Amino acid sequence: MQPAPNQPQAATQWHGLARTIVESRPGLAERLHTDPQAHLELVGLAASAKAETVVLLSGAVRSARGAGCTWSQIGDVLGITRQAAQQQYGDDGQPDPSPTGPNEAMTLMPLTAFNEMAVLDRAGEYGWHSVAYGPFFHRVERDGRRWEHARTLLGARPSGDGWQPVGSGWAWWSYWARPTDEPAQSGNPSVAELVENRILR
Repeated sequence: MQPAPNQPQAATQWHGLARTIVESRPGLAERLHTDPQAHLELVGLAASAKAETVVLLSGAVRSARGAGCTWSQIGDVLGITRQAAQQQYGDDGQPDPSPTGPNEAMTLMPLTAFNEMAVLDRAGEYGWHSVAYGPFFHRVERDGRRWEHARTLLGARPSGDGWQPVGSGWAWWSYWARPTDEPAQSGNPSVAELVENRILR
């Protein structure tokens, strides 16, 4: 299992989170010295933050699965068993990646908001299309067709027909993929070749 954060790391994380919660309500820090109502507001803010961290953790688990991590690896990080992780965060239907057998999936990383669409455009020429994503990566699979990709503000659909949603949304973006009638370009560049020098399109 992953080691727990040491005391200085845990304290830094705690203080950063506490500061963010207090500063989310202007003037609250000053009122905590004199106003009992401010403490009740802090309870409400902390409860909201707790609910949001549950959502963030669930999203992080989905991202890890999309990046090819196994339930055993996720359980190790969380300090629980593989079965408990799978039960708690839901079986996504994806088999754990196997170290053997044909590999028609890969993870494109590191990506940013500035280069990811150019990378996906290039990968799509070779038949790769996004099937999952998270911070700084897209998980792609390949078939014999060229694919197009689109990114929209969360919830909006791209114009045109045939777009398939990718994943369930991350931060403020939604991602889409659609096959074309054109055959994929021959060859299979590496992740480094696809990501290298791909900047804002």
